[in-house]
Order: sequence, then structure tokens, then C-alpha cells
Amino acid sequence: MSSSDDDSSQCSFLSRSPTPPSELYPSPPPSQDPSTKGSPLPDNMEQRARQPNDDGPPRKKRRVAEPKPRFTRHLDLSSDFDESQRESLDLLLKVLHKKRKIVMIVGAGISVAAGIPDFRSSTGLFNSLRQQHNLKTSGKDLFDASVYRDPATTATFHQMVRSLSEQSKSADSTAFHHLIATLADEGRLLRLYSQNVDGLETALEPLATKTPLPQKGPWPKTVLLHGGLDKMFCVKCKEVNDFDPALFDGPNPPPCPTCLKLDEVRTVHAGKRSHGVGRLRPRMVLYNENGPDEDAIGTVTTADLRARPDAVIVVGTTLKVPGVRRIAREMINTVRDRKDGVSIWINNEPEPKGADLSNLWDLVVRGPCDAVAQHAAMRRWNQPEGKEVTEEEYRKVSMRPSPTVQIPPSPRKNRVDATKGIPTPSASPKPTNKKLVQRTIKTEASDTAIKKPRGGTKTQTSGTAKAQPKKKSGAKNKASAVDKKQGKSGVTLKLSFKTSKAVAQPPAKIQEKQKDADEHLPMGPVSPQSAKNNTAPPYTDPVINESAVTPKSSPKFGLTISPKGYVPPDLRKIMD
Repeated sequence: MSSSDDDSSQCSFLSRSPTPPSELYPSPPPSQDPSTKGSPLPDNMEQRARQPNDDGPPRKKRRVAEPKPRFTRHLDLSSDFDESQRESLDLLLKVLHKKRKIVMIVGAGISVAAGIPDFRSSTGLFNSLRQQHNLKTSGKDLFDASVYRDPATTATFHQMVRSLSEQSKSADSTAFHHLIATLADEGRLLRLYSQNVDGLETALEPLATKTPLPQKGPWPKTVLLHGGLDKMFCVKCKEVNDFDPALFDGPNPPPCPTCLKLDEVRTVHAGKRSHGVGRLRPRMVLYNENGPDEDAIGTVTTADLRARPDAVIVVGTTLKVPGVRRIAREMINTVRDRKDGVSIWINNEPEPKGADLSNLWDLVVRGPCDAVAQHAAMRRWNQPEGKEVTEEEYRKVSMRPSPTVQIPPSPRKNRVDATKGIPTPSASPKPTNKKLVQRTIKTEASDTAIKKPRGGTKTQTSGTAKAQPKKKSGAKNKASAVDKKQGKSGVTLKLSFKTSKAVAQPPAKIQEKQKDADEHLPMGPVSPQSAKNNTAPPYTDPVINESAVTPKSSPKFGLTISPKGYVPPDLRKIMD
């Protein structure tokens, strides 16, 4: 090899290559892999391969409760009730009486008992209309949007609409209608999705609806999926008015009165060209057309799915309409996600077949829906729970006097007679000046007898007599008389003199003076500890004279009492 090749290889090696050769810089082994070079593994131990995401010991698995197995119960109410079906009936009654967020999806089957035929049965509208109007196909064609293409089919449609409107107005709500209204009145009906156009549900006050259906909440309890025959609207201006059967006679739809007025103002008064006049039609949804409340219905169903209902009851419908079938499937799936959710099918016909609705029913009830209302035995929404009270009865009750309340006597032994009243406790007796001074005299005499020197009482008396102010001769004679009687020293003469004056006053006057003196006492100084404990300030007792009671040789006592009624320990020892 030449030197030029060596230089070139050296230069390529020193170049800043983003990916250097793996032979020159081998990557170190991962820290998680065991090293077998330093200390080999035992023969009976195999090397564990490093697994991805091996960050430590395996995590504990969450204990998830297995869902309870669901199975479909059957209940036959088309004939006499059998006691073997008691569990199925109890489940039905429990849903109707206990559930709090019930969604009902109903069809024309709930109005059969009111005299209005359904659609798909052997005696339904599809078969009866075909025979009545000599139609080549099923009477379903009269509920298709194509009826307005031919004047003949339009006239037949108008005749059918007038007939249904008369039947709806003369019919009364059934027992099952009132059961639904009771659920709504009790606040346990989340929503009623109705495919009926007869208006028997919305005629009841708790199941009233709004036309058109609002886009935002709050929404009414009843949502009419296919409209109703109680309203008509203009296809141009969309104005909604009450349905008038007399206008729908003949092959031509009636013109809109509102559009006629606007067109007259525009053409006759303003001199502009006409924008056309709209036509009226019943506000009911036909096959192969979009309903006027389609967007609002989608918003309502989304809100109800978020509310997570606890029961879905599908009554009187075969779920042949794709939109209604989708709503029922989504509601049932949401309800069965709950632990206590129940889905019920009630119809004379068996439950619908199909992969989307298979194994989704907890209870299948075969029979008329009015039999369900009979077994439920719920009160009607317009019947009060208790007896109504008239104004006259209320006035009589309000004029009665209030009853006297007698409190029974206390079970204690020493109870007080209620007629005599409870005696007021008297105040605790206060020590008078006489007793206080007499106790003070005895204590001073004992102190003097212990502390007097050998020279006798003359030095004690002379020293104390000089400190006291001079008194009149009459006072000295009285003091000497008391001294002779008691045999005390000179100090005791002064105290006995004051005691005689204090005792001479009546007790009532002494207490009155004591009270006046307490009220006009100045506040004494408060110690830091008393200020910290938030105690009352001390006061000086005006009856005790410091110069007279306390000799200079004895410690001071009985001068401050704080708070009132409290006696310091030194004074308490003296008084005892």
C-alpha cells in the first residue's frame, strides 16, 4: 500500500462523519443486560433476554369485576297471568315504579285502544287505505313525498289527512298515555320519542311539546319524530299555524295567507315583481323527505345519551324506520352499559330481528300496552294524592283557637309547684365590717403577744400611740373603757373605736355605702400577668383603713381584692 493511500484512509477516518464505522466504535451493551464476562452464570441458570419496556417488576393487574350475565326474560300479558312469570312481572313493575331516567320510544300501537288504527298490522292503515281507495300498491304510498307529484294522489292524501284529523280529535288518551304522563309528572321520564301524528300524547299537560322543536335546551318532554296533524306550515315562509282540515279539500294544496299578503304588498303597492306564494301542507314527515326538526332531534338525542338513562322502553312500534331504529339501538347500548340498566320491548308482535338489535332486550312483553298499565296500577297525573280542601273548610280550620300546650312536670323529686312559681335564689351573704375587724383584732393580738419584747407593752404602746393622730378626750374615755373591758393594747383601742362606729350603723346602710364605694372606686394598676390573662383590675376596699388595721411591723393584707368576690389567700387565712 502506498503512502498516499494511507493518508487518504487516515483523512477519511479523521473526517467528521455523522455515522462513524461500527467496527471502530462498538456501542456498549445496555445496562439492563447481564454481564457474563466478569463472572459466568451457573450451569443451571440461563441468561434472560432483555424484553422491551423492561423497567422493573411487572405491574399488578387491576381487579375488574366481571359483568353479570344478561339474559332475556319473557312475559305474556295477552292472556291470563301465570304465576310462573312473577319474576318477569316484578322486573317490569320495578322499572315503572323505581327508575329515575326512563326513555320511551313509542309508535302507533299505543293509540289502537283509542280507536286509531296502526300502520302495518292486518287491520292497519296500509291495508285499509288500499281497499278504500282502490290503490294498486300498498297504502304506504299515500305517506310518501311523491303524493304531491300527481293531483289525483294529492286529493287522496288530503282526504286521508282529514279523516285522520277527525279521528284524532274525537279520540281520548288511553291508560298507557296516562301512565307515560304520570312518569313525566313525577319527574322520572327523561324523554318520550313518539312516531305518532295523532297528538294524543301532547294533549296531556305533562307531555306537551314545542313546535317547531328548539335547537337548544331546555327541550320539551315529548319529541315528535314524524310531526303531527295538529299543525300545518308553509313550504316557502315556514310559518306554522294550527291545522284547518277544511282547507285541504281537492287536488290543490291551499295557498299560504301570510305569503298572499306579502305578495300583494310587493306587487300592488310597491310595484315590484312577485316572489311567489307558498303552499300549505300538514306538518307531518312523509317517506323519502327530511323532517323540519331533523337537526333539533339529533341535538336532543345527543343530550339524552350523555345523561345516561337507566331504562329504555320501546312500545307499539316495529322499528322499521331507519332513523328511529338507530335512536333505539344507541339508547339501548348506553343503558346496558350501566350496571342496573334495563331495556324492555312491549308489543303484540315479537321483537325485531337483525344483527344490530339481537340480544339487546332484558325483558320482552307480549300483549297490549294497556295491560301493562293495568298491572302497574299507577295513579293518574291529574288525580291528587290526597283529598282536596275547599276554601270553606280551610277558613273553619284557620278560625279555631290554637291548642294549649301543657308541659308535664319534671320527674325529679324536688320539683317546684308551677302555681307558686320558682323562688329566686338570694345572693350569698357578704362578711360585715364587724366580723372582719373582730377577726383582725384577734390576729393582731396573737401577733403582738408573740413578738412583744421583755420590756412589756409600754414601748409597743408608746411607739404606736405617737404614730396615731390625737383624738378628743371623749374618744379617749370611750377607748379606755373598751380597753379595760377587753384588756388589749393601745393599738387595739384604736381598732375597737372604729369597730363600735361601724357596728352602730344598720346593716342596710353598710351595704349601701359599700355599693356606692365600689361604684366610685378608681381602677388600680394591673400586673403584667393579669393583663395577659385578661382579668379584672384590682380595687381597694374602702372600709378597711390601711393605717388603722395594718401595723408597720406586720405585712399588709386585705387591701386589694380582684375581682369582686375574690379574697386573696393571705386574707382568707386571717379570716379563718
